[in-house]
Amino acid sequence: MKALILAAGLGSRMGPLTAQKPKCMVRINEEETIISRQLRQISETGIAEVVITVGAHEEILVDYCKAMDLPQLKLTFVKNPRYEDTNYIYSIYLAREYLDEDLLILHGDLVCEDGLLDALLENHDSIMAVLRGNGLPEKDFKAVVRQDGSTGRKYITAVGVEFFNDAIAAQPLYKLCRNDWQVWLARIVEFCEKGHVTCYAENAFNEVSEQIRLYPFEAGDRLCQEVDTAEDLTVVSDRLKRIKNRLVYMAFSTDILHGGHLKIIGRAAKLGKLVIGALSDEAVASYKRYPLVSCQERMELLQSIKGVSGVVEQKDFSYRNILMDLKPDIVVHGDNWRQGFLQPIRAEVLDIVTSYGGRLVEFPYSADPRYKAAEDRWRVQLSLPDNRRGRLRKIIGMRGLVRFMEAHDGISGLIVEDTVVHNGGKSYQFDGMWVSSLCDSTAKGKPDIELVDMTSRFRTIDDLTEVTTKPIIFDGDTGGLTEHFVYTVRSLEKLGVSAVIIEDKKGLKKNSLFGTEVKQTQADIEEFSEKISAGKRAQKSPDFMIIARIESLILEQGMEDALKRAEAYVAAGADGIMIHSRRKEPDEIVEFVKKFRAANEHTPIVIVPTSFNTVRESEWKDLGVNVVIYANQLMRAEVPAMRKTAEEILKNQRAQEADAALMGFKEIISLIPDAI
Repeated sequence: MKALILAAGLGSRMGPLTAQKPKCMVRINEEETIISRQLRQISETGIAEVVITVGAHEEILVDYCKAMDLPQLKLTFVKNPRYEDTNYIYSIYLAREYLDEDLLILHGDLVCEDGLLDALLENHDSIMAVLRGNGLPEKDFKAVVRQDGSTGRKYITAVGVEFFNDAIAAQPLYKLCRNDWQVWLARIVEFCEKGHVTCYAENAFNEVSEQIRLYPFEAGDRLCQEVDTAEDLTVVSDRLKRIKNRLVYMAFSTDILHGGHLKIIGRAAKLGKLVIGALSDEAVASYKRYPLVSCQERMELLQSIKGVSGVVEQKDFSYRNILMDLKPDIVVHGDNWRQGFLQPIRAEVLDIVTSYGGRLVEFPYSADPRYKAAEDRWRVQLSLPDNRRGRLRKIIGMRGLVRFMEAHDGISGLIVEDTVVHNGGKSYQFDGMWVSSLCDSTAKGKPDIELVDMTSRFRTIDDLTEVTTKPIIFDGDTGGLTEHFVYTVRSLEKLGVSAVIIEDKKGLKKNSLFGTEVKQTQADIEEFSEKISAGKRAQKSPDFMIIARIESLILEQGMEDALKRAEAYVAAGADGIMIHSRRKEPDEIVEFVKKFRAANEHTPIVIVPTSFNTVRESEWKDLGVNVVIYANQLMRAEVPAMRKTAEEILKNQRAQEADAALMGFKEIISLIPDAI
């Protein structure tokens, strides 16, 4: 694509301002003239070749343009020696040999707001800038618009100063596809070779308008105005000052800045003073993957980008508080939030900015595969042991309460990793995976009596870490002998596991589901405390957590025993306390949490609400619980589904009836990432 700037005119209506120089060299602010602004804007779109028609004060203009520091632009000057007695239709005729491709056309006295050319060039059609709602000027261009009966789209059938019916205000700014332009150019050539050189080029367009499709491009309230008089110059200069001081706001959640982000930041910066909101770590983690780079680091990175005037922290996923505080003139976002779960957020932003007179600007979302590849590389970083291990502590610190779901193999891990529910503009997902001794044993068809050895259970962790990125809490049963537990701690650290939970029982392990129905022996406080201390001494990373599970309520030893043990285990170095109960009512868990919190405000509390499942997470958080583990729901869903399918096939002696309720294998495979 090339650009054509028509700058051969006299500019006589500007009076003394154009006595010694062409109109396009009139200064519009302290930094720019009309032509310098045009060339800068064209260069920023990526166009590399510009044809400029010159006439009055030719040498001054040529020297001025060549002196500009725009080495990326190839400038071609075409002189119109008859500039005093012809119109720009003749200048186009003289430049025709350079114009055999897609073309951006603008008059040399046109001043546009930054970003307008970018928006124009995003269109795949031939378009002309129009200013709907600005009224119809007496002496300037209007475009006559008609609706296409087959497509329903409105297109331009005529352009000129004389049209008023079915017309809208227009400006001489075009983006033309080569085929459409060649039809128009051919008629321009006919006009000029017949001597019709004093009319507008648009007169030629009007004769071929039905052979092409020129669509209106609404500039809205963006600056797009010709400077014909000194009064026009004053108006344009004042608008540019206001534009420069406009407050522009856009929010970023990503910690991966790639070319697409830099491009949209550059475009947003053209709209005014750009302030970027960096979503807090908690807000990011609430709806997408955990950020590898902290909010403070992201803020510092964003502040260093050219064009960014300031950076603030946006604490909430909702924009409401930040918008009511800043009241930006413009809010910028990609157009990808017009669909999907972000629609309510977009609607909220529109309501707020409209309420105080601001506006929303949406840029096309880039689906460049290179950017997805960058995201995939970041996913690899999240999966590495050193990055994964410390995330549990961080998200507890950020969010207060986190939710973990049981996973017993790679596919269940992927379900935990990728399942997201969107509701009311918010997202809900699991924060990590619980590797349960019960489910690990069940998946292997073995009883839950610590029969499955640690080597086998570590393979389950390997399966999960190969395909997921979220933190893992490991069910360590009793921890075994202290000497064995030390080895387990070091092995789990190396695998990138965030925490191990061990229960204060001893002897042959019996699942807590049986309670006092089978003989179970609780360890002595001193004995179990020493196991905790030995594990803490053995660990190499400060990020790894040892959480003590108290069985006092399961074994009906009473609340005082549970609280006494909790105090002792914390003193021995436990990084958290898990309290469990078989009762369907949550009363004794609630009582424990309240009493423990009265004495200890900071040590994380973990619960597994398998039987007492009526309390919502928000209520647990208000009480002071930090980790909620859904310990076996996926396994319990899997087994009856498999059994029902097997029964259906046996019953019908074929798979048709069973298949009707099953997920297609292609859909299952789509859950599996290409790489981690």
